[in-house]
Amino acid sequence: MNNIHATYPIGKAGNAWGKAEKDLWLSQRVRQRSYDVDVIKAVDRLRARFDVSEYGRLDYDQGCFPLLCVRTREWASELPVMLVTGGVHGYETSGVHGALRFAEQHLADYAGQANLLVAPCVSPWAYECIQRWNPDAIDPNRSFYENSPSGESAALMRLVAPLRGRFVMHIDLHETTDSDESEFRPALAARDGKVFEPGEVPDGFYLVDDTQNPQPAFQQAVLAAVSQVTHIAPADAQGQIIGSPLVAPGVIEYALKELGLCASITGARYTTTTEVYPDSPRATPEQCILAQVAAVRAALDYALGHG
Repeated sequence: MNNIHATYPIGKAGNAWGKAEKDLWLSQRVRQRSYDVDVIKAVDRLRARFDVSEYGRLDYDQGCFPLLCVRTREWASELPVMLVTGGVHGYETSGVHGALRFAEQHLADYAGQANLLVAPCVSPWAYECIQRWNPDAIDPNRSFYENSPSGESAALMRLVAPLRGRFVMHIDLHETTDSDESEFRPALAARDGKVFEPGEVPDGFYLVDDTQNPQPAFQQAVLAAVSQVTHIAPADAQGQIIGSPLVAPGVIEYALKELGLCASITGARYTTTTEVYPDSPRATPEQCILAQVAAVRAALDYALGHG
């Protein structure tokens, strides 16, 4: 039998973490970058052109983090509403900076066409510490459901709740990294008292569609735009990406609502989760950001043309 402890240095094989293990895990997290410098100051520079608001505030022992969103200023009741989210997993850097880059360079292009809402960094503590979970060892992107234990998820759900039924599109920006296999999946197995089973990190960009509401033409339109920026991930030897069968080149499906994923929160017709591979020898950090921007623009353009 595989030994979880040999794979991850916290916890005992077969035993889920209790408070002591979670406290030990948290004590080992280190702040590596600044949410204030990288995100808040970037959002502040947008205030002259767009509406910026604080939709929540996370008060942790490690600090207080205001949660910011950016809206198109010409908000009109007759226009469709579209949502861009980044940094649900704070360590997935291009999701945060792709959302910010889109807001800075392209948000104004959609004035008069759609009401756009951008939440660029849903998980600021995890952004600073380059982590998947929040300080309570909870994965926000498995926590988008009623009475969520994740403050990050609960705040975003409160933001979108008054607009449910009006959303046409929601794109959630993510990465799949080498650290998924070296750190985050082993930590998950240890936390839950399970055996870690190694997987394969896909080399390239791919999308996650909704099993309950598949939109294949929408996904392919996004991939076509991204393919002009970076390469699309191929299937592995089993015809899968991260354990899920491909439903089309570069596309897998998850049951978004059942799994408590961010892309389930709006009820939009068109939803997708992006995944780019920043550790690829064939991609740079800048390419990953540009791929996220291309995905957002293609998603918006498709939704506007097919709403």
